[in-house]
Amino acid sequence: MNKNDSLKNAIAILQELVSFDTTSRESNLAIIEHIQSYLDNLGIDSRLTHDETGTKANLWATIGPDIAGGVVLSGHLDVVPVDGQQWSQDPFSMWQQDGSLYGRGVVDMKGYIAVCLALVPLLLTKKLLLPIHFAFTYDEEVGCVGVHELLKDIVDNLQKPRAVIVGEPTSMKIIGGHKGSRSFRTIFKGVPAHSSDPRLGVNSIMASARLINFLESLQQELADSADSSCPFDPPYTTIDLGMINGGTANNIIPEYTTVEWGFRLIPEDNADQLQKRVTDFIDNEIVPHLRKQSPHANVSTEITNRMIGLTPDDKSPAEQLIRHLTGLNNSDVVSFGTEAGAFQHAGIPAVVFGPGSITQAHQPDEFIEIEQLGQCIEFVYKLADWAETKDALELLSAD
Repeated sequence: MNKNDSLKNAIAILQELVSFDTTSRESNLAIIEHIQSYLDNLGIDSRLTHDETGTKANLWATIGPDIAGGVVLSGHLDVVPVDGQQWSQDPFSMWQQDGSLYGRGVVDMKGYIAVCLALVPLLLTKKLLLPIHFAFTYDEEVGCVGVHELLKDIVDNLQKPRAVIVGEPTSMKIIGGHKGSRSFRTIFKGVPAHSSDPRLGVNSIMASARLINFLESLQQELADSADSSCPFDPPYTTIDLGMINGGTANNIIPEYTTVEWGFRLIPEDNADQLQKRVTDFIDNEIVPHLRKQSPHANVSTEITNRMIGLTPDDKSPAEQLIRHLTGLNNSDVVSFGTEAGAFQHAGIPAVVFGPGSITQAHQPDEFIEIEQLGQCIEFVYKLADWAETKDALELLSAD
């Protein structure tokens, strides 16, 4: 197999992967079964970890010896919705135009997964001294949900890897750190009444405005205290305030209002402490004011997802591996989140490195340049050659 054939194979596999609607709200079992069948036909066993409903699964597969210290090529199979987006063609039927491939998930991140699968025949020809693992997960787009089940299986039942390469789109540049995130849903319960006499009710929208104003002030405080040497852009924790929903009609005092908000955290900031500042404000300032109007009024807050940040570590085996194979000397940080932080938190060094641009992710007419897939194939070829050498054992065994 040569690299041109590998690229053609990757494009064909990518077309198949895109045809599965793996929007996070849907089951992903069809695409899992498809990948399992592909690997099984090549003699590769795989194992699954499921969610509580049994409708979602992660896939883990290993090529090479059954020993600790291997390299994981990791990616998520779910995609974001296409609802409300204006696509020029069917988003689940990949098309090619001007040197790029178009379709939902081609860059985020089925292109990377297609490259991994396309190069299984190559990996099978190698006398690998350490294993190459595939880790394909569910529900990354809604809070890195699936990877935690996968990590539990790794820690409890499998040989511990030494490095993870999460193939999110980085234009084949090394990303050694990213922000974490924590998201919340706060529900304000007021008392409905006719709007002609506000004294008879409790306005949940007005109560929610007090939280919104507090979040705005907290954001300004975080920005004003930013450390200019922080590598992130922007160099401070940012506050998300993405959705607010309340009320039923203009002449009814609104009973319920929901506010969805959260943090994108730099590693130096403590999520628990920031969360407590907000919930203390709700408990000490908003709730007492509501209760004076009615004992039936209340505010409740729940965490909707957590994403663990990736702390930069340019000496980690994962980053050193990519530097060694590519000659790249620099790494960067980003504000978007990935599963790499979860791997690092579990004690498995991780780095983000993959084909395509993040600016295309989640967009209508999402695309990936074929040249970027070619670069990724070139990298996996180098990884496969390297994994046959004693240098592989030395690099990944070094502290």
